[in-house]
Amino acid sequence: MTVSFRLTSAAVFAVSLALPVRAEPVDDLLAALQLESVLEIMREEGLVYAEELEAELFPAAGGANWQESVARLYALPVMMESFSTRFAAEMPQADIAPALAFFESEEGQRIIGLEISARIAQMDDSIEEASRDTLATMEAQGDPRLALLEEFSEANDLIEANVVGSLNANYAFYTGLVDGGAFAFDLTEDQILADVWQQEPDIRADTRDWLFSYLALAYQPLSDEEVQSYIDFSQTEAGQSLNRALFAGFDTMLVDISRGLGLAAARFMGGQDI
Repeated sequence: MTVSFRLTSAAVFAVSLALPVRAEPVDDLLAALQLESVLEIMREEGLVYAEELEAELFPAAGGANWQESVARLYALPVMMESFSTRFAAEMPQADIAPALAFFESEEGQRIIGLEISARIAQMDDSIEEASRDTLATMEAQGDPRLALLEEFSEANDLIEANVVGSLNANYAFYTGLVDGGAFAFDLTEDQILADVWQQEPDIRADTRDWLFSYLALAYQPLSDEEVQSYIDFSQTEAGQSLNRALFAGFDTMLVDISRGLGLAAARFMGGQDI
């Protein structure tokens, strides 16, 4: 897998900050959104990805040094700091209160719980495969729930934002490799961009399949009316602002991690001619 952005909605990637004193309203919003649990999932996914990188790029050569580098990059406090700094800068103060009201409600908290549970479940390859099979069946049967999920995706620009985030992360990883001297030849920025852009069709196709299988799994317990209520919030000014701020925060965080992974991997690749 590539460094997977795979963001969905405000609820899926928000932070539960267990702080006794909060000086800013944005901290209350982050606490209501329970992002810490999802960051922990992303950290676990990142550790698996790092193992796959080692196996592909420098088999059995990384050892403890590679593991230590990866652990530093995926340290939860570092991830939290990177995300929350950008999020706070992007989230308009005027939109915090209505977003907080929605996600502190019983309905909002239930949605968050379902999203997090589904994200955890899909860490199991067999469950992810089963959810993709379920999506295929829904598509074949013309399940009307798909129209709601499509509307939700469009309201939050989920596919495009995820694709852009994945491309940004892959570009950052590639530049980390190049700047770290991983290759025995020089690469221009245009060459790096061209190589990364070639991945776009595959990333887009995988993003759509993963996203809709995930949404179908997460929202299966919700009624159509409850899903529509979530869509309605997403289409408000506060919902749109929150979604943009979340994607901005995760983009910054994952770009930082990806570049760091590239730089760290370059030390073990040693100027490969590939």
